[in-house]
Amino acid sequence: MKLGIVGLPNVGKSTLFNSLTKAGAEAANYPFCTIDPNVGVVAVPDERLKKLGELYHSKKVTPATIEFVDIAGLVKGASKGEGLGNQFLSNIRETDAIVHVVRCFEDTNVIHVDGSVDPVRDIETINLELVFADLEVLERRIAKVAKTARMDKTAGKELDLLNRIKAHLEAGRLAKDLEVTDEDELNFMKSYDLLTYKPVIFAANVKDDDLADDGAGNQYVQAVRKWAEDNGCEVFVISAQIEAEIAELDDAEKGDFLESLGLKKSGLDKLIEASYRTLGLMSFLTSGEDETRAWTIKIGTKAPQAAGKIHTDFERGFIKAEVINYRDLLNEGSLSAAKEKGLVRMEGKDYVVQDGDVILFRFNV
Repeated sequence: MKLGIVGLPNVGKSTLFNSLTKAGAEAANYPFCTIDPNVGVVAVPDERLKKLGELYHSKKVTPATIEFVDIAGLVKGASKGEGLGNQFLSNIRETDAIVHVVRCFEDTNVIHVDGSVDPVRDIETINLELVFADLEVLERRIAKVAKTARMDKTAGKELDLLNRIKAHLEAGRLAKDLEVTDEDELNFMKSYDLLTYKPVIFAANVKDDDLADDGAGNQYVQAVRKWAEDNGCEVFVISAQIEAEIAELDDAEKGDFLESLGLKKSGLDKLIEASYRTLGLMSFLTSGEDETRAWTIKIGTKAPQAAGKIHTDFERGFIKAEVINYRDLLNEGSLSAAKEKGLVRMEGKDYVVQDGDVILFRFNV
């Protein structure tokens, strides 16, 4: 999973990116790797892995990971080359979802680029830049498809969709809100990789005293929540400053620090949960002496396709899946004890994998 973090200058975006990537690396004992200065890979915290690893005395425990990309240069006029200009566009097109950090705090020492705090205005500023960038993509595609549309039925259908999307964006709406009529149109839409078609998660950045009630008393957070609800987006409340402090702590200290603030979860935990919900993801697990590992898949994935996540041979030669819920396995203390109680199931190619399944795949190639 790859998430692009965007936000106007001075909203706390880079502070958040730096603290999330550092905290995530330490939390799961996973080596933080910097692919380039603005990309970080973070381990997904998962208590199930630790417990299964201990049960099997696994030599290695490998968590699922999320790649965060700090998208720089997104300012008013970016699509026309302001700031870092179009550099941000190529970075953001490769992401699965956009995490939009919005400023929901007052601070006279931190100047807002537009002179005042108004998160809904900030959302609309960035959306407008994304719309402009998408319109450029559409215009190039329309010019290409128009050449064959009269002679080719498929091209004619695509041209009709392209013109509808263009009119939709020009009216100030986002591509993800456009209704497509059939699967062909859906496939076309996905192939364009439009920025305004990507799911968006809002990170409402607040001061630490607004964290305990989850921003309930913060007018800016409420405005963001209203906008997000109207537009089918997720919102979570975070303090980039607090996340920066958490990033310096070890696991034990982290728990105490969160408790002292009246919090149960860190910002990273909230972001990961929101990302999984937004993208419809979950994890299944494999466990043994060599390795215990989490694998991220789409909710609704069937057993052969889940097997293919591990290796294409597993999917191609799939025979059956030996499945047990991780809780049952931990409660019984071993796979053989769980089998004696009838808790291990043999599932075929139509089985829909569930979150927390521990699976051993049988295959033949």
